[in-house]
Amino acid sequence: MSRFRALWQASLNATKKAITWNVEDLMPPTERYIFSFNSKEELKKWHLYSDSEYGGLSSASLEIKESENGLSGVFSGNLSLDVSEGSKWKISRGGFCGMRSKKFDGFIDLDSYDTVALKLKGDGRCYISTIYTENWVNSPGQQEDNSWQSFVFVPKDNWYIAKIPLARYLPTWRGNVIDADLEMNPSRIVGMSLSVNAEGGVPGARSGPGDFGVEIDWIKALRTE
Repeated sequence: MSRFRALWQASLNATKKAITWNVEDLMPPTERYIFSFNSKEELKKWHLYSDSEYGGLSSASLEIKESENGLSGVFSGNLSLDVSEGSKWKISRGGFCGMRSKKFDGFIDLDSYDTVALKLKGDGRCYISTIYTENWVNSPGQQEDNSWQSFVFVPKDNWYIAKIPLARYLPTWRGNVIDADLEMNPSRIVGMSLSVNAEGGVPGARSGPGDFGVEIDWIKALRTE
């Protein structure tokens, strides 16, 4: 075969391949790791918060420990409804703790996915999964990210994969659901959090003040459709 004919044949084969490619080749993978709690380096991506910032007495910690699955994160602490005397903050009771990721370097684009999955081992309490997106709901003068929240019930003592469709996350502002027809922009995600309240949650879940604890293996984005 002449050199010209060989080049022509290679070009023809490449053209045929381009024409007959499978649309699956253009799609991202069906799942994407967002966080994997398999290293102490993971702790640098998170910070803790609680009602203690406002005069409450709740406390929390985040550690990486050995488990039957290897290393995993442990978010634990104590929920208290009490408030310290003489607090300058005008709150009547406490009772919440959370772990929030530090802001991503840019955005995480989950537009190709429809579900967030968390592999957890818990204590029978109901937790709150929050997704933070770029501010476009609040007024321009506000610096807060938009928050979208969904309850996560974590059964006691067994590993459990909670799958939350993005459509189930409700827009909230300072813990209250916004009564408006809003839609999340999953291509502009700036952070996530997992939190727990002493009160509220789904029926049947453990509630009230006292100790809490949940192990976290990973958080992923899934494409189920």
